[in-house]
Amino acid sequence: MIILNRCSPIRQILRRCHTEAAACSKVRNPLTAFFGKWPESEQQEFVQHMRIIPDFITESEEQQLHEEVEPYMNRLRYEFDHWDDAIHGFRETERKKWYPHNRDVLERVRQVAFDGAIMPYIHVLDLAADGVIKPHVDSTRYCGTTISGISLLSDSVMRLVRTDAQKYQQPVTETVTDAKSADSDAVYGHRRFPEALLENGFYADLLLPRRSLYIMCHTARYNFTHEILSKEHSTFLGTAIPKARRISIICRNDP
Repeated sequence: MIILNRCSPIRQILRRCHTEAAACSKVRNPLTAFFGKWPESEQQEFVQHMRIIPDFITESEEQQLHEEVEPYMNRLRYEFDHWDDAIHGFRETERKKWYPHNRDVLERVRQVAFDGAIMPYIHVLDLAADGVIKPHVDSTRYCGTTISGISLLSDSVMRLVRTDAQKYQQPVTETVTDAKSADSDAVYGHRRFPEALLENGFYADLLLPRRSLYIMCHTARYNFTHEILSKEHSTFLGTAIPKARRISIICRNDP
């Protein structure tokens, strides 16, 4: 088990950002870094719709979640040749029944992140240390306004890049044939974009500490691609963030 020590990159970043925030009249989120020319109104919406809660679960709760999913995940092989090229170095499953103590954790996620019920099947995504999730927007056919995930085993950096209006708009009349086209995942409905262009645009990097919960909804969910940076590019505010194997426990609401 990896335990944060006094000199860990996460603690260094938090200490530096808290110091800078204290010197400014405007309070900033130390886990979010903005780049490019953001329209003020859109940045305010983004802050409301993309949240990170550090230490959402305890070390004991992380261990219990890990112990429940690990026996099954160990029977799967990591995949490095996903057919739509959206993700490499992963294995995944969906789980409906959970041990009571882990169901209590998921109920906390529902209460904090969702206005109502969540989908009964919880997505468990195991990303290898050298795995990567490329820029994509989850299809509205397969999930609703909110996506929320608990990060187990490792810190990571998520990048959200503003997309062109014509790219992120997804009509509710999307058909099954459309959903299985070359730019979407037939199971989880990922609409992938070949490149998340950073030039002449704006984006945000978010530090996802181990045991944190991210909540992505509305503007952040529909208007931005999201990705997990590879270990070669895993940095936040100039500090390298070591990326090891990472398991995400992901909840969604109905479309």
